[in-house]
Amino acid sequence: MAIFTNQATLTYNNVSVLSNVTSGQLTETLSVTKTAANETYTEGERIAYAVSLTNSGTAPASDVTLTDDLGAFAFGEQTLYPLTYVSGSLLTFTDGQLSPSPTVQSEQPLQITGITVPVNGNVILIYEAGINAYAPLETGSEVTNTVTANDGDTLTATATVTAATDTELSIEKTLDPPTVPENGQISYTITLYNRGGTEAGAEGNPVVTDTFDPPLTGVAVTYNGQIWSAGTDYTYEGGVFTTADGAVTVPAATFERDPASGIVTVTPGEAVIVITGNIT
Repeated sequence: MAIFTNQATLTYNNVSVLSNVTSGQLTETLSVTKTAANETYTEGERIAYAVSLTNSGTAPASDVTLTDDLGAFAFGEQTLYPLTYVSGSLLTFTDGQLSPSPTVQSEQPLQITGITVPVNGNVILIYEAGINAYAPLETGSEVTNTVTANDGDTLTATATVTAATDTELSIEKTLDPPTVPENGQISYTITLYNRGGTEAGAEGNPVVTDTFDPPLTGVAVTYNGQIWSAGTDYTYEGGVFTTADGAVTVPAATFERDPASGIVTVTPGEAVIVITGNIT
């Protein structure tokens, strides 16, 4: 809301007297709000945004242009956009009813033109934007994007999402050699990866279980190059290998922004278990 003031002047016999100052508020007939469907984000995730335009005036708000900066920020002489509009994702609802969508004039930044908001009505635009390689991923990082609605006056609204603090684990297994004779020795390497910003450790209690068929004999196990003890760090019974609670910790990923391109590179945290034994 804009505040305006006014003061009168009385001039009589070359003497001027000022009145008191009056003030009032000018109510904007068009308002805008923006909401993100997610509170947090992860690498490569899509986020749905809803932008609501409300017209409380006595005439339609016609030819409104909506611009979303997609979280743009300055990086040296470049402008980087950590969000990418998902082409074709725009849905438009007028007074709660699905209606034809206005024109997407550009996608970076996102610009939507030709919006009409009816008298005492509402238009909601819903679209998706993907977290791309320019988005910060460190724990506590944020992406804030701002929409600007312009119908002669300029209105803005923002939405902020925060980088997820969760772990993001995956597992990969290889064997060496791929061909082994009966009673021959073989090694299985299990690598755990963490692309999240939080270590996977005692609180989450990562546990690895592996069933070997055919089973192994003479089993020896290392964890990150260190020899593990059976019964303490792991169990192996009836061909089933299981790590002990709290024995496995997968470090958090590290994130580095390239000083030239601005692209964020993720180096996953790793934990490596090597199980060696003879095929029976």
